[in-house]
Amino acid sequence: MKATRTVQKILANYEGETPGVKANLCRMLMAGKLGGTGKMIILPVDQGFEHGPARSFAPNPAAYDPHYHYQIAIDAGLNAYAAPLGMLEAGADSFAGQIPTILKVNSSNSLLPGAAPKDQAITASVADALRLGCSAIGFTVYPGSTASLEMFEEIAAMRAEAASVGVATVIWSYPRGEELSKDGETAIDVTAYATQIAALLGAHVIKVKLASDFLDQKEAKKSYTDNAIDISSQAARVADCVRSAFGGRRIIVFSGGAAKGADSVYDDARAIRDGGGNGSIIGRNTFQRSREDALAMLGKLVEIYKGRD
Repeated sequence: MKATRTVQKILANYEGETPGVKANLCRMLMAGKLGGTGKMIILPVDQGFEHGPARSFAPNPAAYDPHYHYQIAIDAGLNAYAAPLGMLEAGADSFAGQIPTILKVNSSNSLLPGAAPKDQAITASVADALRLGCSAIGFTVYPGSTASLEMFEEIAAMRAEAASVGVATVIWSYPRGEELSKDGETAIDVTAYATQIAALLGAHVIKVKLASDFLDQKEAKKSYTDNAIDISSQAARVADCVRSAFGGRRIIVFSGGAAKGADSVYDDARAIRDGGGNGSIIGRNTFQRSREDALAMLGKLVEIYKGRD
């Protein structure tokens, strides 16, 4: 597999990394139908942990089977498949080497009391990632939570361990906490801040939510106004997050969010593309559809990221 010039240019931004980490980033960037373009579509299936099985899989019962997710990611020509330990173990042998995988190494659940700090438990290890042949580990941090500083320390240690054995790190950076309003969680200033935090923690790939045009933090609002930062469109807000990812020197992908109509999914992808983002990490909007509909939607997303739609 020869890396394209586009991929080589992206890898050159990771100046402090080992050849193993760069090889695994290359492996993901060169995989699937978007291979070599610098764009990515990743299938994440950690929603059973986060939301429970019925809320996650009942709309498409075939999705209760872990093999379903491996197969649809392969058949759709995606760049990678991300899931917690049990989901990956359930198909790791049958699908070994057929698609790059990302081991989600921490998780939460919706049964926790509302008063509990926003936090996640470490549920897998770098050793598990190596055993399963994963290209990367995935780790969620909650900037804004009273537990966030401990989460930063946890991923700093795991990221160093992973890099030492050539495994890349993907950080889900989701603002969430006791002082953040629901609107604040997806405000553009807060989302850009979460992007920067993930980059500073050493993320090789950053995952954030698409932001609204709301400005939550008083001092940040002043800075956005004084410096005339454009946040008027979704593409402009994506561009602001890309700037926060070290001026585009780090791969940044955007969450697909809750299930919604296909046209909204396509509009999001166009905004990500036009704003300079690297792609989508899209779960419920994939596996909560029928296999036929999901493959058709993912096929169109590939065309959008190739600039053909």
